[in-house]
Amino acid sequence: MFTAEVLARLQFAFTVSFHIIFPAFSIGLASYLAVLNALWLRSRDKTYLVLFDHWKKIFAVAFGMGVVSGIVMSYQFGTNWSVFSDRAGPIVGPLMAYEVLTAFFLEAGFLGIMLFGRKRVGDGLHMFATAMVAVGTLISATWILSVNSWMQTPQGYSIGENGQFLPEDWWAIIFNPSFPYRLTHMVLAAYLTTALVVGGTAGWHLLRDRGNPATRRMFSMAMGMLMVAAPLQLLVGDQHGLNTLEHQPAKVMAMEGHFDSHPEGAPLILFGWPNQEAKTVHYAVEIPKLSSLILTHQLGGALNGLDTIPDEDEPPVLIVFWSFRVMVALGFAMLGLAVWGLWARLRGQLYTTPWLHRAALTMGPAGFIAVLAGWITTEVGRQPFTVYGLLRTAESRSPLDAQAVGTSLVAFIIVYFFIFGAGTFYLLRMMSMPPGTPHLGLRDGPIRTAGITPGPAEDPQRREE
Repeated sequence: MFTAEVLARLQFAFTVSFHIIFPAFSIGLASYLAVLNALWLRSRDKTYLVLFDHWKKIFAVAFGMGVVSGIVMSYQFGTNWSVFSDRAGPIVGPLMAYEVLTAFFLEAGFLGIMLFGRKRVGDGLHMFATAMVAVGTLISATWILSVNSWMQTPQGYSIGENGQFLPEDWWAIIFNPSFPYRLTHMVLAAYLTTALVVGGTAGWHLLRDRGNPATRRMFSMAMGMLMVAAPLQLLVGDQHGLNTLEHQPAKVMAMEGHFDSHPEGAPLILFGWPNQEAKTVHYAVEIPKLSSLILTHQLGGALNGLDTIPDEDEPPVLIVFWSFRVMVALGFAMLGLAVWGLWARLRGQLYTTPWLHRAALTMGPAGFIAVLAGWITTEVGRQPFTVYGLLRTAESRSPLDAQAVGTSLVAFIIVYFFIFGAGTFYLLRMMSMPPGTPHLGLRDGPIRTAGITPGPAEDPQRREE
């Protein structure tokens, strides 16, 4: 069962699962920091400065962990997937290089100024640096999503005599059919992930001290972003699904659990247990014709099933079916939390509703889980191809035996759990401290809540002493 191909896929899935949660957090957090800094400069309200100094340290750790975990992934293209690297390298290589040259250099160049340079360079340049870090994270997401989207919906290429994918139209390659939907979906997911983490952190502190102005402001901003981003994500997800149905119909069939075609309207299977060998969904709970309404916007819209796809081209239905439902369920839970927060705000009870704060705390990790579920749906749903319809996964791997790949996988698991486990513990420890409390153990205890009073290490007038 654990062949070299399966182990190589597991290794890449393991490392990318660790990696993806950090960019998903840092993309949204970088934009949040830019907003906080702009609000501080405009209003000179110290609440924003305290929140900026609180979250910039968390961002620095998360950003560093994302960089380290990303470097490991790039090596696997050469070690475990050398055939893919050779065949797709003329297209994938330049796009990855553009990400480093434009995004990573931009982020790295301005990160130090954002973290340590406010008094040295002045407020204006510091704001510019903070904005450039935020822009850099978005540019990074743009290039990476362009690469991934090309692998999902390849365009603008030709195939050379040696089987390599050769670029013919870079505009078509970068702006391939699924790219706009994937990019928008991922950026909104990053903003939702950050809003949930910030809201969950604020909920934790509100349950202990409702009077801290920084905590109240943090919770208000998080609930506001959630109310804006959650409905937008549902709309974008719907459009993304329609695009996937057009270009990757087998993936949608697996997501929906449709083994059979439905010429007169397909049901929406809420729950069930897909059996790919028997070509059926056991214990299915269905709503008649609703899948056709969602995907074709017509109750009687015809939808093809996996019976139109050769067995060897079908994705693993069970995994895709359930990962998609986890993602969608969490999306509706986010919308529910956003509506609850809006209702509490309108009633003047945003900071005095403990059950809302507990719900926000519980939903804190939901963005990460949804991102992972969405990634699983996207990548497993593309199988059995690395370049959809053109290059099979079985043909893409390096000529390594299972023992070599398995040994490196075990090593990755041990090292990752120690290093990234410690980093995640430190991030949670920093989040557990009230805004304004030094994160490095210089001074314990909460800040004074009657008017934000930063400690000496956070006072902008003494920061460089």
